[in-house]
Amino acid sequence: MTKNVKIIVATHKKYQMPKDKIYLPLHVGAAGKDSIGYQRDNEGKNISKKNPYFCELTGLYWAINNLDADYIGLVHYRRYFSNKKHLKTEEEKFKNVLSSKEVDKLLNEADIILPKKRNYFIENLYDHYKHTMHIEPLDLAGEIIQEKYPEYSPEFEKLHTRKSAHVFNMCIMKREILKEYCDWLFDILFELEKRVDASQYSDFHKRFYGRISERLLDVYINTNKLKYIEVPVIDMQRVNWLKKGGSFLVAKLTGKKYEKSF
Repeated sequence: MTKNVKIIVATHKKYQMPKDKIYLPLHVGAAGKDSIGYQRDNEGKNISKKNPYFCELTGLYWAINNLDADYIGLVHYRRYFSNKKHLKTEEEKFKNVLSSKEVDKLLNEADIILPKKRNYFIENLYDHYKHTMHIEPLDLAGEIIQEKYPEYSPEFEKLHTRKSAHVFNMCIMKREILKEYCDWLFDILFELEKRVDASQYSDFHKRFYGRISERLLDVYINTNKLKYIEVPVIDMQRVNWLKKGGSFLVAKLTGKKYEKSF
């Protein structure tokens, strides 16, 4: 029996989208913006206005509160799950985005689909974040977890030793699991909002809520010992890894933080 799955494609602009009906293009940060012809994240229960800070998480919040599906997922307009590797053209990549049949088969093995872990070979997750971003909000998130969810603190502390993570906030989860995760995640982030003045940061760095959530996903998954299956991620546009690696080394050696995405 085919599962009822809906995967939002978080986007802020018009772009080529997968043709498979499992995907729902979602205009994130739509509040106050003109329509681009996609479902907007400022309808129903939403936090669309927080998008300059929460990134694609406004889409996740909208999805769990407004979508009627047994399984809900999040991908990006330039980044998708795919079982194929080494695809060169954007046309090839769109043809090989994970299909509804593939998703259905994978969800027979586990209730959660996550990206293949990214490995940070040079340093642990905490130090990498500290060298490239402002560390204070992440430390405050740890304090909030200790206060509100102390059973998760041991796994949070492993950020100081772990060198791999499921990133991009990408996932496909059974609705009940995603709801529990979102209740936990947004409770922490909304409390963090009360304790941090995001206006002290540049537009790039004030988006720390979305970046911190990338670190918290595995904290939640590992603490609850949830079973998942990993799928590779493809970037629809070329990533300049040389430039990205060079910027990281500059950040690590000089203390100069990132000022843009790569």
